[in-house]
Amino acid sequence: MASRWIPLESNPDANYSSWVVLNSWSIKAGLVPSVGFGDVYGLDESLLAMVPQPVKAVVLLFPISPESEARRKTEDETIASKGQPELDPTIVWIKQTISNACGTMGLIHAIANSDATLEPLSPLAKFIEQCIGKTPEERAKLLETTPLFADIHAQAASSGQTAVPTNLDTNLHFTCFVAAPSPSGEGPRVVELDGRRNGPIDRGACTDLLADAAKIIRDQYIGDSQSMQFNVMSLGPSFA
Repeated sequence: MASRWIPLESNPDANYSSWVVLNSWSIKAGLVPSVGFGDVYGLDESLLAMVPQPVKAVVLLFPISPESEARRKTEDETIASKGQPELDPTIVWIKQTISNACGTMGLIHAIANSDATLEPLSPLAKFIEQCIGKTPEERAKLLETTPLFADIHAQAASSGQTAVPTNLDTNLHFTCFVAAPSPSGEGPRVVELDGRRNGPIDRGACTDLLADAAKIIRDQYIGDSQSMQFNVMSLGPSFA
């Protein structure tokens, strides 16, 4: 990892909404105020129905555990050996090379791979434009060498409810889910974007991004876990 940032806070036990931190980052980066992140309070149908539509991306914060690391390793090896459906070549995916930058990575992946509107000439709009045609590693280097993103990340990380930690090690990680066209023309796909993986991951046909992502999160991440450190947020119409 090139350097280490302060982890972004997204605390499901906090007495304020987690989207405050994510939206602080997004507004500084250039997301228009009419679009923002909001908490998804549960993964059952009635609670999903409360989420403002249309959902443009879903962001998940989850605890890294020996079990999750074993699943990640097995899945990466399976994809490497057997492949996966062809993915949309215009997907913007960035390899994570900065420790604790997964929050920023998740937000960039969510916004860059949706139709969320950015302010013209904003830092994120310029960054996404510069990413076009570059490899994931070149995009990572671009992120490393753009001090403004480190500053925005630090400001957002410092705006959380809890004090900035002196120990920057964390076992929490962000990933995100977006809808992407299928190059084969078979309809949109749910694609998971996680900078720690070997690339974008096809998660199957997309009929309703929020409902589909909720099922993936239940099946692939929560399962029988007893942890309370999961947090799900959606990118969509702002209700703040």
